[in-house]
Amino acid sequence: MKAVGFTEFGGPEVMRVLDLPEPHAGPGQVRIRVAAAAVHPSDVNARLGVIADYSPEWFPPAESYVVGWDAAGVIDEVGEGVRAELAVGAEVIALLVPKLALGAQAEYVVAPAESVVRAPKGVDLTAASTLLMNALTARMALEVLELAPGATVAVTGAAGAVGGYAVQLAKAAGLTVIADAAQRDRDLVIGLGADHVLPRGDGFAERVRDLCPGGADGIIDGAVMNDTVTAAVRDGGSIASVKGFTGIEDRGVRWCPVFVHNRIRDTAALTELRDQTEAGILTLRVAATFPVDQAEATHRLFEAGGVRGRPVLLF
Repeated sequence: MKAVGFTEFGGPEVMRVLDLPEPHAGPGQVRIRVAAAAVHPSDVNARLGVIADYSPEWFPPAESYVVGWDAAGVIDEVGEGVRAELAVGAEVIALLVPKLALGAQAEYVVAPAESVVRAPKGVDLTAASTLLMNALTARMALEVLELAPGATVAVTGAAGAVGGYAVQLAKAAGLTVIADAAQRDRDLVIGLGADHVLPRGDGFAERVRDLCPGGADGIIDGAVMNDTVTAAVRDGGSIASVKGFTGIEDRGVRWCPVFVHNRIRDTAALTELRDQTEAGILTLRVAATFPVDQAEATHRLFEAGGVRGRPVLLF
């Protein structure tokens, strides 16, 4: 089967189409004939060797590596002990952990049934492939903040995939949302539901304090601004970081790193995200589509910056 990955760490040019054996579903698993697989910045970090540096068990020395977290397609094999809705022929979306050659960017992937849910109705599989990894990250970030309806949350990187879902989920939870955005993304972020949109750049904390003199109740740092957001949160507030950063816990501020791989088998959460997409609460955004033999181009797109939504590889 065809798979997208690399045989050595390096620049975008190491991305290639690999020829690998087809996997097969075992007990508690389904096999998916993949139609579309989203590409994420973490795929770039995997290709560069960054993930291997801090999680060597994910990318130990091997002949090949397959990347990708999100797959959308049709089930064509079902193992024993799988719930009834995951039948052969069902259109589904799946969240996988891209260790070794187990990533989502392949013609066939095998996934634990807990990590697979029916695809959203009324949405094509290309768009559906952009949902789970980023939306679950945003959901987890919002959950760890433990904010009650009426509280205020500030979201950095609100025009990005995680940030955009965070804005929409926060509004659905009854929160007031302060977001930052470049001028060209201002209308996009307003359309996602942000109550206040601040300009990107230096001075984020000061601008938040202009709106909330005591500071926001919580922050979702989708732009990975790290310590520079600390002053924007109130005493005793919380900051959710999406790449493991933890700052100094001063003023009672609580840092909450979010790691999406901890929840890939949370079927209830994946199902609710699917349902929120069907209800129009979450907006799927495809930045561009590419055939599998243009994986290098998807990585160069990220390195050029300013990607809105997710590039998708079509199988």
